[in-house]
Amino acid sequence: MPSKIGTGMMVAIKKLNPESMQGFEEWQSEVNFLGRLCHPNLVKLLGYCWEDKELLLIYEFMQKGSLENHLFRTKLGPSGGDSHVTTRVMGTYGYAAPEYVATGHLYVKSDVYGFGVVLLEMLTGLRALDTRRPSGQHNLVDWLKPLLSQRRKLKSYMDARIEGQYSSKAALQASQLTLRCLEGEPRKRPSMKEVVDVLEQIAAMEKPKESKNRSTHSSSQHNGQSPRPYRSPRHPSNHGTPTGAGR
Repeated sequence: MPSKIGTGMMVAIKKLNPESMQGFEEWQSEVNFLGRLCHPNLVKLLGYCWEDKELLLIYEFMQKGSLENHLFRTKLGPSGGDSHVTTRVMGTYGYAAPEYVATGHLYVKSDVYGFGVVLLEMLTGLRALDTRRPSGQHNLVDWLKPLLSQRRKLKSYMDARIEGQYSSKAALQASQLTLRCLEGEPRKRPSMKEVVDVLEQIAAMEKPKESKNRSTHSSSQHNGQSPRPYRSPRHPSNHGTPTGAGR
């Protein structure tokens, strides 16, 4: 929005990736979807631009950053004298429900699937799509969904950065909820109300107390000894798979 320096409002701008095969459809869908919705927990779409091949989306700027920023330390905010940020629209591949990918139709529980992908990102600290990972691990859901139902594999995919900040029961329930959200058939997924109820139950669970192992771990650091590394998808083994996980 034209304004004098030091005035106006701060905004975030997304720019279409010209190499995207379905970029226009995704851009149009976001305009139609966010243009009709207004909710305190939903980023506001302030405007859009369509001129020749230039497709832009203008959002309100989130001062505290996005969930992606907190998870992956992505730089999204302006710096120096910049008043806005320009990023590419990367599309929804990796978050889109199977029925949407197959038919292009969105259903009430299609968003539940997308939220399940976000939950998996939060549990693992890994991106939904990352071509830098070894073959067979590019798509996070395809790679780790088979492990979510296996209690013994829980620690093999949990983000090592949050170790000790949750109880095993809470982690297991979060994994089971994620698995339900990622069901292939929409009717088998929970409603968002059910999802919220379970998340509130998980949040109310008591966090684990400082264990003897953590005390020993801390002591070894003070003695100058290197603690034994904890392997997770963020710290893959020589074969690029999480400990105890097969391809």
